[in-house]
Amino acid sequence: MAGNLLARSVHDLTAAAWFGGSLMGAIGLNGAAAEARDPAERTRLSSRGWMKWAPIQTAAFAAHLAADLAIAWENKERIAKQDSVGADTIYKTAVTLAGAAVTLYAGVLGKKVEKLAGQGAEGATEPRAGASGELQSAQKQLKALQWAIPVFAAWVIVLGAKHGEMQRPVNVLKGCLLYTSRCV
Repeated sequence: MAGNLLARSVHDLTAAAWFGGSLMGAIGLNGAAAEARDPAERTRLSSRGWMKWAPIQTAAFAAHLAADLAIAWENKERIAKQDSVGADTIYKTAVTLAGAAVTLYAGVLGKKVEKLAGQGAEGATEPRAGASGELQSAQKQLKALQWAIPVFAAWVIVLGAKHGEMQRPVNVLKGCLLYTSRCV
């Protein structure tokens, strides 16, 4: 029972950090930065806050992936034998990697916005009239991504819960009964 406790805890806590950090940034940090009096400060302050969060988020992703590997290793036979666990594991991995890629791309866009902060903005993700096309494009993309990122994180959390439910003895039994020869 305790064999996967650390890995599962790290897995869930890092997904929670991804979810909570992205929501707090989109709502709290970007919302507060939009209230700055100086239009140039709006993007600068938001960018600085996100850059302070970036190392924590990167560490959380690394720890999440390490925990995923540990959990998969511990459950390799169940992944191979129990009905739909292997497919769900591949699906969850794909969602996690896609979410990580979206988060990384948002960081790239954030660096671009930070570089162009002197142009000013209505808000962290709301362009100001007269801003360059480069800044406007980056901000518009970030506006969508700031909401896509917590969706990916929540999706990973839900898929993790589904995996947990699949480990309940009654579900393992059902999954093995469908493919009796695989579970023997």
